[in-house]
Amino acid sequence: MQITMIGTGSAFAKRYDNNNALIEANGFRLLVDCGITLPKALHEAGLDFAQLDAVLISHIHGDHVGGLEELAFQMMFRYQRKPVLYIAEELVQPIWESTLRGGLTQESLNSLSDFFEVRPLKAGETYELAKGLNVRLIQTKHIAGKASFSFVFNERFFYSADMKFDSNLLQALVDEGIETIYHDCQLESPGVVHASLEQLLTLPEAIQEKTWLMHYGDAMEQYKGKTGRMRFVEQRKRYDI
Repeated sequence: MQITMIGTGSAFAKRYDNNNALIEANGFRLLVDCGITLPKALHEAGLDFAQLDAVLISHIHGDHVGGLEELAFQMMFRYQRKPVLYIAEELVQPIWESTLRGGLTQESLNSLSDFFEVRPLKAGETYELAKGLNVRLIQTKHIAGKASFSFVFNERFFYSADMKFDSNLLQALVDEGIETIYHDCQLESPGVVHASLEQLLTLPEAIQEKTWLMHYGDAMEQYKGKTGRMRFVEQRKRYDI
């Protein structure tokens, strides 16, 4: 299994594109989130929507779902097929009613399933998305009153969505066998709705050594060498996980 971050930036980052990932396993390509900058960033990475097998959504903020309208339209009118959409069952109605309905609705096309092959997922259950690629959703804290989910892949790789700092969860995951953590990181304190670098630096060194930082701001270069045992994930670099 490999991962390439199509973007590594926060919602407001301009240098690194929105934090969206491409996970590959045995020829299967899964897009993790599809933010506002994703269509352009994907093109710049030499890929197009037709080369993706599915998209997995964590929550419905624009930097994670803002590119879904273009994905839907391109796949329908350019490639004549529906993209597979994996999404927590709690987000199926909100993503249509609150995010996509206004832009996508036209004539008889008036539901999420008109544009996507929707595959609802239950938190806590493990799903095989393809040979060699399993996912389990964990509901994590981000914005009060808005559901947000992080992902465990193959029971060894934890990929956070936007989430508040939760050292107990990270310790529990490591105790269960997680080998690698990709964690969103707000470089400046306070974190408020994201884990801040200051908070992540309080993690035990054994957890820091497993942790890679993503979803960072444009000042990332200024923080190199100041992240303890943790490292920054680099945009468009492919990693084995």
